[in-house]
Amino acid sequence: MIPVSRNGLLLIGVLFHLVYLMSIFDIYFRSPLVHGMTPHKIGLPPPAKRLVLFVADGLRADKIYEPHYNKTVDRTEELAPYLLGKIRTEGSWGVSHTRVPTESRPGHVAAIAGFYEDVSAVTKGWKMNPVEFDSVFNESRHTWSFGSPDILPMFAEGASDRSRVDTFMYPPEFEDFSGNGDRLDTWVFDEASRFFANASRPGSKLNAMLHEDQIVFFFHLLGIDSNGHGFKPYSEEYLGNIRYVDRGIQHLVEQFESYYGNDGKTAYVFTSDHGMNDRGAHGDGHPDNTRTPLIAWGAGVAKTAPAPSGEPALGHDDFSSSWNLGQFERKDVNQADIAPLMASLIGINFPLNSVGTLPIKYLNASDEFCARAAQTNALQVLEQYYVKHDQKQQTELLFKPYAPMHQATNRPEQILARIRQLIDMRRYEQAEEECSQLIKMCIEGLRYFQRYDWLLLRSIVSMGYLGWIVYSLLFIFKSYVLPTPASHDSSAKTHRVDDSGLVAVVGILVFVLFSLVFYKQHSPGMYYAYVAFPVYFWTDILQQLPLIQHVCSSYLRLAVRWRPIAFVVIYVLILEALVYAYFDRRVYSVAFGLLAAAWPLSVSAKFRRQHALLLATWSGFCMLTSVFTLLPVERNDHLGLVIAGGVLITLSGLVAWHFSGSFTLPPLDASAKQAREAIAVDRLVILIETLLVGIATFLGPITSKETERRGSLPRPHQLACWAILVVSTALPFVHGSRLNRSARDQHYLYRLVTIYLAFAAPFVLLTVSYESIFYFSYSVVLLLWLSIERALYYEKAENQLLAPTEQNRLSDLALQRSVSSTAGPKGAQTFAASRTLGLSDMRTSIMFLFFVNVAFFGTGNVASLASFSIDSVYRLITVFDPFVMGVLLLFKIFIPFFLVSAVFGVLNRSLELPPFSLFLFVLSTTDVMTVNFFFLVRDDGSWLDIGMSISHFCISGMFVLFTIVLFVLSHALVGRVLIPSAGSVKAAKKHH
Repeated sequence: MIPVSRNGLLLIGVLFHLVYLMSIFDIYFRSPLVHGMTPHKIGLPPPAKRLVLFVADGLRADKIYEPHYNKTVDRTEELAPYLLGKIRTEGSWGVSHTRVPTESRPGHVAAIAGFYEDVSAVTKGWKMNPVEFDSVFNESRHTWSFGSPDILPMFAEGASDRSRVDTFMYPPEFEDFSGNGDRLDTWVFDEASRFFANASRPGSKLNAMLHEDQIVFFFHLLGIDSNGHGFKPYSEEYLGNIRYVDRGIQHLVEQFESYYGNDGKTAYVFTSDHGMNDRGAHGDGHPDNTRTPLIAWGAGVAKTAPAPSGEPALGHDDFSSSWNLGQFERKDVNQADIAPLMASLIGINFPLNSVGTLPIKYLNASDEFCARAAQTNALQVLEQYYVKHDQKQQTELLFKPYAPMHQATNRPEQILARIRQLIDMRRYEQAEEECSQLIKMCIEGLRYFQRYDWLLLRSIVSMGYLGWIVYSLLFIFKSYVLPTPASHDSSAKTHRVDDSGLVAVVGILVFVLFSLVFYKQHSPGMYYAYVAFPVYFWTDILQQLPLIQHVCSSYLRLAVRWRPIAFVVIYVLILEALVYAYFDRRVYSVAFGLLAAAWPLSVSAKFRRQHALLLATWSGFCMLTSVFTLLPVERNDHLGLVIAGGVLITLSGLVAWHFSGSFTLPPLDASAKQAREAIAVDRLVILIETLLVGIATFLGPITSKETERRGSLPRPHQLACWAILVVSTALPFVHGSRLNRSARDQHYLYRLVTIYLAFAAPFVLLTVSYESIFYFSYSVVLLLWLSIERALYYEKAENQLLAPTEQNRLSDLALQRSVSSTAGPKGAQTFAASRTLGLSDMRTSIMFLFFVNVAFFGTGNVASLASFSIDSVYRLITVFDPFVMGVLLLFKIFIPFFLVSAVFGVLNRSLELPPFSLFLFVLSTTDVMTVNFFFLVRDDGSWLDIGMSISHFCISGMFVLFTIVLFVLSHALVGRVLIPSAGSVKAAKKHH
């Protein structure tokens, strides 16, 4: 094979990681949906002609069920007396348990279609229909839906007959989190009133359609969710919106009953798509997000009789002990169970992709109807199993069926025969139990076929990642480690086996063999790519066996042979610790504690004496930064902490401005007047950035208070916040970066200070709690890390007689003047680094990886962006706009990465290493973590566990791209800086 260059290696790495990022979706999360099933419905007349579904978006169960103290009337009262009255008089109720992600789209899909959102839909977006699926709306004769433009279209566009689903939606700009969200629900109720007014005209087509059977009305009420985001679930706005929804539903039900003449043929279902935590956020698996209400009443719905006096009703626990509903049985369901319930009530086909189990307790029908409904439920799930079984049997070479479904005495046909016999014998409860067992068995069978190819695919992917690690490390050894590295051509001759052509032929044959298997099995095209990479990597590795032998023999000749092995073992153990840190952020606190104590003790006594203040400051700020990963990621707004962090950053900016004369460089060959003017401009930039941070520190909280008081985002405040964000962010790129060709050279310390202050202002604007204090502490630790690494390298150079003693070294400013002869045409430092990577550089690499992880974990949880409060964008935008809000949130998350990339860029030059060498070493070894996360991916359990495992793998798998972006970003941010190096120090001394 032809040896690759550095850019070629990066291109291969990018393609490899992009392809393998999709592997978990082909292995763990292939779409469970199948098509071609025969629809099933209950063969008896249904109890209801029409269904009305209310979904109160963002309503958690406890907030509607429990009594609340009303300060206005000085008493405890129920927020939803009408709905709770239905529980006590004519309905059934309980808690609907949702799954993660607790977002609007997955919640509505589960309730209306009966299956939990296909995880592969994550790659296709939550909007519209990333995969085709059936739903209650699709099976109805006609559905009229009212509400949000974010929810209604996805069920309308996915219908088999688009004209079957009508949508009535308000404009997107109505969704403004700064105002009271009940106006959204007002629009829905008013639109429903207009709808019935139009339908009341005799002889109209709409009137005729409304009197047909198997029709559905869907009312999506978004106000509670909007008020929860804007004002929190314990606010009067949120609680008041529950009262308003209760009154609105009461009025709407009265309209239905009046229109249909109280015919007793309308079934009502009230529920929510997800709950909301106390921070006004949702998305993860917190119980406040996964427990939602379910109240059903009307035609076909069982009335919950109160328990005998003194006896507790069934289904209650500590969660519902304070709800004053203890005498009424609590009937909990899984969210997907709502879809078969609704289908049963109006007698339509069960949604073809539903995996929900019909909650029989909610039905008020004959025993035979309930048993046949359960039988229909089982047949519908069994249809999915049969289709999946037949698909696998047709494509697999050595097909193995799901054993429990093919036992001699327990085949599905036999179970169905027993169910029919039990129904004929009127043993309905036993028939329902048999149906429940069959459904469970079918779902397990579907999971079996989902996992059918796991062993083969996971083996291929594992070999791919291990191959990349070895392949890229061999490149690093050839290019950056071996002494006097030869050109790639000569290296190929020296370090490749003689019969490399034979090895290549064997690799091609292996790929062809796998391709034939995949072709026979009708495998997706990505499977061929999955096997192509490991074949390529390991073929090239086998061709470089002489290089591997040379590396091993070189390190075995070291005087202390155990040292390389110890370094590698420690490095891998640290990587494993970082893997564990994804699950427990406290690992970083422990690591900071070790760095605070161990690193100062590991250096020489001479270094400790010379840099006592530097090491003491390092230890102090490491301990301060360790506190943040002990704090909860779910935090409420705390404007006091916001101001404290902003004040700290502002004071640090003033200190930097005061001392900036010592690290501010005038242009080369400038006159004294020009030098003074240039230095004055540079110092003014620091002062302006500091001023912007100070304004942002107080403007942000003031804007929040004004928004809360006035109910809307003040326009002048909004414009001021946007101006600060744009101006401050643009300053590093306008002043001194590589993007500005007219920029002159800057001292590295000056450059880092301006970057730190420039991003501080937008970070403070987007802060809701202690994040700005973390930003200050983390930035100081990064600067101290840079200073210690540079000092250690100078000491090493001094010991090797490459530099004068620390006490006699000249100041950085003098050094820059002394090496001006080595500068290029515009003054940029052009000394060529010739040093190779050594074992000590592993420490620098692992610390860079550590700080990259801390940049994320310092204020958030990698499992979900829900840990980063959306409240932080409300000073800039309150009208619901997922794209803009998402960009602002990601910008805030990425700001610490900007800092670590800039510091690492300076550090790479300070250590006189070839560009990208340290980055490439980190890039190669971090896939040790990726392999861990690949095997930790889960497709079962709660959605919280599933979502965390996906996030962990994707973040680790994307690190190669992230590393390259950080490298490019470091060059763009650091720009044209002058950095004193060990060699330049020596040159400076000789010059003077």
